[in-house]
Amino acid sequence: MHPQQESPTRIVAELDPSLAATLAELRDRFGLDFSLAAGSSGELMYRGADGPARLQPWQEDLVRVVAERGKAEFLGEEVPVALLAIPVERHASSTWVAIGAFLLRDPALHHDLTLAGDLLGRSPAELAPWVRRQHIWSGEALQRLGEAVRDKLRADRQIERLRREVESVSDNLSSTYEEISLLHTLTRNLRLTASDEELGRLALDWLMDVLPVESVAILYLPTGEDDVGIKGRRSESQLLAEGDCPIDKEEFARLLAATQPSAGSGPLVLNPPVTNGPSWRFPAVRSLSIVPLAESENVFGWLAAFNHADGGELGTIEANLLNSVGAILGIHAGNIELYRQQEELLTGVVRALTSAIDAKDQYTCGHSDRVAQVAVQLAREMGLESEQLKTIYMAGLLHDVGKIGIDDTVLRKPGRLTEAEYEHIKQHPELGYKIIKDVKRLADIFPPVLHHHEQWDGAGYPHQLAGERIPLLARIIAVADAYDAMASDRPYRRGMNDEKVNEIFRRGSGQQWDADVIDAFFRIREEVRAISSSTREHLRLDLPYHTPGTYSTAPESSASVAPTAGVGHHRAV
Repeated sequence: MHPQQESPTRIVAELDPSLAATLAELRDRFGLDFSLAAGSSGELMYRGADGPARLQPWQEDLVRVVAERGKAEFLGEEVPVALLAIPVERHASSTWVAIGAFLLRDPALHHDLTLAGDLLGRSPAELAPWVRRQHIWSGEALQRLGEAVRDKLRADRQIERLRREVESVSDNLSSTYEEISLLHTLTRNLRLTASDEELGRLALDWLMDVLPVESVAILYLPTGEDDVGIKGRRSESQLLAEGDCPIDKEEFARLLAATQPSAGSGPLVLNPPVTNGPSWRFPAVRSLSIVPLAESENVFGWLAAFNHADGGELGTIEANLLNSVGAILGIHAGNIELYRQQEELLTGVVRALTSAIDAKDQYTCGHSDRVAQVAVQLAREMGLESEQLKTIYMAGLLHDVGKIGIDDTVLRKPGRLTEAEYEHIKQHPELGYKIIKDVKRLADIFPPVLHHHEQWDGAGYPHQLAGERIPLLARIIAVADAYDAMASDRPYRRGMNDEKVNEIFRRGSGQQWDADVIDAFFRIREEVRAISSSTREHLRLDLPYHTPGTYSTAPESSASVAPTAGVGHHRAV
């Protein structure tokens, strides 16, 4: 029987069990079933309920192109339907391409589905009920999401590969009790919440108890410039040491240059007479064993043991233990680096979104960042925890992302809005939620983005929530948003003075805004004023604050139009 006619679950399991999980994840991300084609031949191997039933020869050619390029691309479009192809790599020598059918236009405007049916290999009669069930997508957003999902699947496979390597290293641990205890402790602490330096210090402490040496040290190499606020980036090398280390960071670098250890050639061991010869430039180093902290071809640092404690020579036992520890630390550093790359991807998404907001109305550049900063100060004053502070900062940056979908003429109108225009601009919280709702890493900020225009008395929008039914983070952003809208200059008015802003907040406390948040605002009034009057240059996703009540002038981002009610409500949206 042809593979397209087989049971979907059985076919996928026969091809590769991991493909079943991949298709399930695609279903979760997009809400429909994908078909599956072989990247090498373009042949359709599995027919999903929502994917194409068959492929034309020209489509098979395009499948091979998508597999070769490794990018999510459209295979074709026949109004109102389009086919999106996403490369799914099983392993280095085999690539599969998942193909989904999506609705890009209102089906009510297109009565003839013949061409669309040809594209999907279905008759118009088969296609019509399917079309009626589908969600209408933006082609650009669909392709971006396809690229993001492709990157996520690649990252998952990389993490799984690294996890298997960690397990492989663990399976080959030394038989001695001390070595097993050390390596078990290290593998147990392989988690992304622990920095590579933290795990490195733990390893050095244990190695000093196990090895007969005077000192052990790790030289961590730089991981990149800290230009986007990614936690854990090192812009310069770092030396960690236990015991009486005979060299400093600069000498360690010179020692590496002189001995030239290789990541692929195993441990480097040096003993007398080499270390007491005339060309040896490190007299304090009598014996030495160096191993790399590496994952695949990536070297993240070097682990070294210096000087046998009894004046003897370092041998294979010490070198093999160092090598095992170095492998674990290297894999962990690789995991950390992969996590950093994912954070940079998220940073890029936020940068793109905030830039898009700026492009809509450059006059309010900096609004979203100021709202984020004020919201963090308010949240800190109200006793919120560190993770909540990070969440509210991100929510502040993206609270106005829905204005990307608002008509420019309405958004930039200098005068009073009509009722129809006001109703249109009030759609931006729900539009913002729809823009980010498929980015699961941003799930915690969905509520404040959606509800930052709700009012304590229930007179807000979009859902007329009242009181504590409004999420706390949304209530905090509402006050920060209102403040910046009132205090900042706009094309249609000058910013209000402090007295006027204070009067409006006191009048709206317990009616428009949460009274507890307003009380916190007045307790940190001076800090808020400092934020309002400052400018920053580059967007950062770490919190730009060091201690409570202390404002840092770290670089800054761009942002959007200030939304708030209570300040001439037809403009304060």
